[in-house]
Amino acid sequence: MVLGDAYLQATGEKNARVRLEHQADHEEYLVWKTRLLPQLFQGKPVRLRRVHPGTKRTYLYVRQQSNATPYVGALRRLFYPNGTKRIPADLPKLLKSDIGFAVWFYDDGYYFVRDQAYYLYLGRVTREDARIAQHTLRQNFHLATTILDKKQKGFVLYFPASERTKVSTILQKYIVPVMKYKISS
Repeated sequence: MVLGDAYLQATGEKNARVRLEHQADHEEYLVWKTRLLPQLFQGKPVRLRRVHPGTKRTYLYVRQQSNATPYVGALRRLFYPNGTKRIPADLPKLLKSDIGFAVWFYDDGYYFVRDQAYYLYLGRVTREDARIAQHTLRQNFHLATTILDKKQKGFVLYFPASERTKVSTILQKYIVPVMKYKISS
């Protein structure tokens, strides 16, 4: 989750909690994610409104936060070593399961029909972080990607059409109905 939309919020010197936020119509997905870690998440999501400072449009979203624990605190120190999100060098040891890839993809990936290809946004990480992500997907999932620099949006991993079936196969193991639009048909 931390590779995607989760934020690890410090709650003291050693502890942190997981904060998940999604647009309101993706509440089903947020609930699905919290059920993956019932030892961390209790209760129900909270619905909130946010006014965009530029457009002044009001957005509805859902948020759920985990309990604060030393384990999440250790993950925060690993993924936010200087307060900024990084992709750790030992990611190949941390991201080994198909479900981990699926959650990351559902958070930050998409299928582009015109190209018949998948893309996974990494955000504003370093090129070296992007290489670590690329290496992890090659080593652990046998997925070939190309790193693209989208300037202001940061780096993205491009999965060519030849990888479409492999990516789809992984995602279809963990279908969340509201997220089906991210899987090629």
